[in-house]
Amino acid sequence: MFQIIIFRNKILWKMKNKKGIRFPAVVMVLLAISSFQGGAAIAKGIFPVLGAAATSSLRIVLSAIILVLFNRPKLRSLSRAQWQLVALYGLTLGTMNTIFYMAIARIPLGLGVAIEFIGPLVLALTGSKRIADFLWVLLAAAGIALIAPWSNKGLDITGVLLALLAGALWAAYIVLGGRISQIMDSGKAVTIGMIFAAILVLPVAIGNGLLINFKPTMILPAIVLALLSSAIPFTLEMQALRRIPAKTFSILMSLEPAVAAFSGLIFLQEHLSFHEWLAVGLVIIASAGVTLSGRNNAHQADPLKDI
Repeated sequence: MFQIIIFRNKILWKMKNKKGIRFPAVVMVLLAISSFQGGAAIAKGIFPVLGAAATSSLRIVLSAIILVLFNRPKLRSLSRAQWQLVALYGLTLGTMNTIFYMAIARIPLGLGVAIEFIGPLVLALTGSKRIADFLWVLLAAAGIALIAPWSNKGLDITGVLLALLAGALWAAYIVLGGRISQIMDSGKAVTIGMIFAAILVLPVAIGNGLLINFKPTMILPAIVLALLSSAIPFTLEMQALRRIPAKTFSILMSLEPAVAAFSGLIFLQEHLSFHEWLAVGLVIIASAGVTLSGRNNAHQADPLKDI
């Protein structure tokens, strides 16, 4: 189960595999999305000072430190196969997040999220043989199309391409996360994966002036950013991937643009038009539909084996 622990006035999450109350996998995904978008609001305030790449790197490095101190993984117990998979998982995670931050530094956040989601949508369609799966994906895609400001002119092509690349990495992250959750403890996998991600992005952070531009007043926001945008959501997602099919997880993640819209309204006072709220509704309906379908498919073979 999850137990909230107060440590030096910071809220940390501890994963336990003991008997007791456990959050449903769907709730874990929703909490992960909400946590990530809350962190995105904080990150937006740090961008002007550190830049996108350095902000992403700072987040990942702090997340790795927090997870290592909290979980204390036993590295010697890993097999060669586990090392190979967790390394690939961590490198994918680090690259995905850095590239996405670089994308939304060039294009609007809503458009960046919408374009990035093409990756999970393609994954959701992979190997599908049920008409219902296509219908839910199409409904989610319609909602994303309404959210995205496609009518804007003069979009940064580099930002669009970076968002597409982040989407491809997101799909890879989903597949790798599902596979690694079957052979490793989720907390250990996320912690060690974050170490590899930190090793990858730390040179990027230093090269982008993190050590020069970082100020002591940023320490608390940076820690909160690390918890909300990496440590908490990635751990929750890993737990969820152990219990639901990758396709179900992919379409549930269609709530990402919807939660981003609510976060923008609450934290950044970004008001949406009628058709944009309609888009949010379509995405929510699609997510609810795939959740119900997922219950019917709970006893089917794991689709990750065929991806």
